[in-house]
Amino acid sequence: MNNTQIQQQEAICALATPSGVGAIGVIRVSGLHSISIVNDIFKGKNLNLVDSHTAHFGTIQSETELIDEVLVTVFKTPKSFTKEDSVEISCHGSDYIIKQILKLLIQKGARIARPGEFTQRAFLNGQFDLVQAEAVADLIAADSEASHKTAINQLRGGFSKKLASLRTELIHFASLVELELDFGEEDVEFAERDDLRRLIQKLRKTIAPLIESFDYGNALKEGVPVAIIGSPNVGKSTLLNALLNEEKAIVTSVAGTTRDVIEDTMILEGLKFRFIDTAGIRETTDLVESIGIERSRGAMEKADIVIFLFDSEQTFLENKEVATELAAGKDVLWVFNKIDIEPEIFNKLKAENPEIIGISAQTQEGLKSLTEVLVNRIYGQAATDTVVTNLRHYEHLLKTQDALNEVINGLDTGITGDFLAQDIRLSLHHLGEITGTIVTDDLLDNIFSKFCIGK
Repeated sequence: MNNTQIQQQEAICALATPSGVGAIGVIRVSGLHSISIVNDIFKGKNLNLVDSHTAHFGTIQSETELIDEVLVTVFKTPKSFTKEDSVEISCHGSDYIIKQILKLLIQKGARIARPGEFTQRAFLNGQFDLVQAEAVADLIAADSEASHKTAINQLRGGFSKKLASLRTELIHFASLVELELDFGEEDVEFAERDDLRRLIQKLRKTIAPLIESFDYGNALKEGVPVAIIGSPNVGKSTLLNALLNEEKAIVTSVAGTTRDVIEDTMILEGLKFRFIDTAGIRETTDLVESIGIERSRGAMEKADIVIFLFDSEQTFLENKEVATELAAGKDVLWVFNKIDIEPEIFNKLKAENPEIIGISAQTQEGLKSLTEVLVNRIYGQAATDTVVTNLRHYEHLLKTQDALNEVINGLDTGITGDFLAQDIRLSLHHLGEITGTIVTDDLLDNIFSKFCIGK
């Protein structure tokens, strides 16, 4: 969309900073007549006459009272986030002041923005594609270095660029196949089938690692759930406390102290891990403890990584049986606790099972090695520089892959051009839904309704 095509919609306004008392609050206004609307309540320079990207000190006043001293920044179309005329009002962070300014803006003709409406307008005005728009929300929510880097990469178009050039080539072939249909009676081929096959294979080769990256990307975005499992009294709660460096869980010498699932997060090498301390798994007649054990099993099913903690040959053998039953398909770390007390038993088991990691949760010996293994298990999953973190993107990539497979099958069986064109169009449709080239109002409403108001 070029600058002359931008249609400014009605003016909207919202608080762009978190609600609550703070030093500063920023109110964002965008859309038709937004500069004039703010100018009507601003006492200072005439905002209608100032240059874009300039800030001006003044006051906000109602007809009867001074509301606040503010700093107003003006952005004129198309050089703003939404590509519309926009104004940002920086005021003191009082709830009362913010409400009064919003009230005045509404009286002058603006309305309160819907969730994500500023970003939605930016997308509709061609500021960025849909993947980049969704990355805005991910960037706001990023709470670790890894999730921040992934969101920044997508915001800068890393994911979109991977698909754009290949999609353009596929459109070219689609048009040639469609052209063949216009000359159906003459039995001509404008699209070289071998060239089309090479392109489809190239697309599949690009898409496959993106699909495979989703589990890794989801771990970066949501955090990696790690369940600490083992027999009662092997030191699970002590390990959790040591990892978090705080007394999160109750630790006693009485077996079965932990009756519920205890969870907390920490950042390791830029990755967020969600450690889950669980009730010791054993046969019990205690009703409350048995409920805790069932919850432990549920936590283990949801975990990406399971730490099986043991402190003797007996608890190791017991845990091996549990692992076979419950942790099939999980990434399991075998961790021997209390190496400071039982070094000989650890050395014996380590010689027979080299994958065992030795620690002392009490003295914190070996904890660094354990956390390094955890981090390497996650970073080792990265098969591509571009990572898929969004379930919507993942689903459409799978559908694209299925459609591309159908194109290859069609080429192998020599199907007619009309069926071939249908499979190519389906591939293009799903690729277009990822970036927003093909979009519906319902899809946009669903995506941007999840944003915060003011963004």
